[in-house]
Order: sequence, then C-alpha cells, then structure tokens
Amino acid sequence: MSKIIAVGLTLIALYVVGGMSARHEIFPWPQLSALKRTVEGEKPQPPSRYTFDDKERLIGDESKTPVTCPTQTDRTAVLLLLGQSNAANDGGQRHRSEYGARVVNAFDGRCFIAASPLLGSTDTKGEYWTLLGNELIASGQNDSVILAPLAYSGSEVARWAAGGDINPVLIDTLKKLQDSGYKVTSVLWVQGEADFVLGTPAEAYREYFMSMVDTLRQHGVEAPVYISIASKCLEPSNGGFKEHIPDNAIVRAQLALSKGGHGIREGINSDGLLDGDDRYDDCHIGGSGAEKVSQAWLNLLRSEGSRVATSQ
Repeated sequence: MSKIIAVGLTLIALYVVGGMSARHEIFPWPQLSALKRTVEGEKPQPPSRYTFDDKERLIGDESKTPVTCPTQTDRTAVLLLLGQSNAANDGGQRHRSEYGARVVNAFDGRCFIAASPLLGSTDTKGEYWTLLGNELIASGQNDSVILAPLAYSGSEVARWAAGGDINPVLIDTLKKLQDSGYKVTSVLWVQGEADFVLGTPAEAYREYFMSMVDTLRQHGVEAPVYISIASKCLEPSNGGFKEHIPDNAIVRAQLALSKGGHGIREGINSDGLLDGDDRYDDCHIGGSGAEKVSQAWLNLLRSEGSRVATSQ
C-alpha cells in the first residue's frame, strides 16, 4: 500500500511541476516542446479564407460576392477611405450591405457586395464604412455607394506622402477607380494616432499631408478631402499612452489644414465624439462607436450635399 501511495504522490508531483512549467514557460517545458517540434516537424498553417499582400493588406476573401460594378450617376457616392487602423478593418462590429449591390466594395478593378472586412485595407475585423453606405441610401442622400478603402493599421502620415511606401499604392488605387469609370466624390481621411505617439511636429504633419493631397490632385481627384480630428489611441498594448492630451500638435495641424483651402475640409472629430465605452480596447472603435461615427459622417456628407445643391 505504501508503494502505491508513493507512486501516486510522485505522479501528482510530476503533474504539478509539469503544469507550472507549462504555465510559466520554465524548465523543462520549453525544452520538451522544442524537442517535440524537432521530431514531428512544424505543422503547416491551416488554410484561411483570407489573402494578404506583402504589406498585410487584405486583397482576397473567399466569402465575398462579386457583382458587376454599378454605373456612376449624380446620385452615386464614390468614397475614397484613407488612414490607419480606425479607417481599416479593426472595428469591433462587422456590417454588410442592406441594399445588395447598391453598396459595393470596389477593389482592384472589381466590385463586391460590401461586407466587413473590406478588401483594400489591413486586418479582418469590423468597419463602419458599410454602415455609412447603408445610411446614405436609407436617408435618400444617394441611390448607390461605392466604397474604395485603402487604410493601413499603424501608418504614419509620412508613408502616404510622395516618397512614402503607401503613396504608389494610392496612385494605383486611383488608376483602378478611373479605369472602372469612377470619379471620387469624397475623400475621407481618418489618421493621426500614430503621429501623436511618434511626436510628429505640426508643420511636418501638414507638409506630409499636403504631399498626399497633391498626389490626389495630380491623379484627377478633385473631390473635397475631409480630414478627421483623430489622435487618440490609448494604452501601450495599442502602441499608445495611458492618457491622452486633447490639445496636441496633430490636432492643431488637422484643424489648420481644414481651414487652409485646397479643397480640404474638416471631417468628424472622433477624439471628442467617442467615449471610453465606444472603444473596445481603449483605441479601436466598437459597436456603439461605429454607430456614432457613421452617423456623424452621414450628417456631414448630407449637409455638404445640401450646401452644394443650394449653391447650384
């Protein structure tokens, strides 16, 4: 009996030691795991429905529904969607077109019924642009909406300027839209969080942003460029800080740019609009935040549309 008890206690001790070793990644767990991988070989990644390019931009999704690209009329919104993660597929809620092929995701010369995540931007979570498309149609503002996303998570403004690595992709996106017969009606820019963390000076932000706008103008985009007030992304896990300073160099640059002409106008103020509950991880926009920002964009675009109609 004593021998059985001794064996039992030994097995329990080994189990506890093994569990602690695995939990805290201490000897001998890492060594045994490495030996197992050496003997068995690395397991291949299981197949995914998603395809990415060399910059981790989503360029393929097996669940997408391809459709014939709608013809643009004076009742069509063609929205060029630019920026970093809060313009990309990092939202906490997915959305899809409630109007079939009347809200589409245009990418690489093809069109797909809009549904999160959108092709053309990084990551595979949710986004609010499709929700905005639904709301533009529901409001009677537009009969169809073309979403043309190009947003890179974590991208600073310098990457969008001439000489930056995103600038050629922007040019290619514009050419593909033109080849599809589309003329951009609004450019919506949501970016600034990365530059706030980097400490980019206001003047440098302005110069890089104007360089990007020059690229748009040189390639046939005459539409207004709406620059959001966006600089808030909290917590080190998101690359940010514990606290946010509302009056900062990036916000000052964004406000100045929106009043400096060149077809640049003030977009929505996501810094002020969203509270802590609207960001699911202190940075990225959750379901309630998506409702707020899409409604804010809707109100802005409708007021702009009314202003244009009145002036005509």
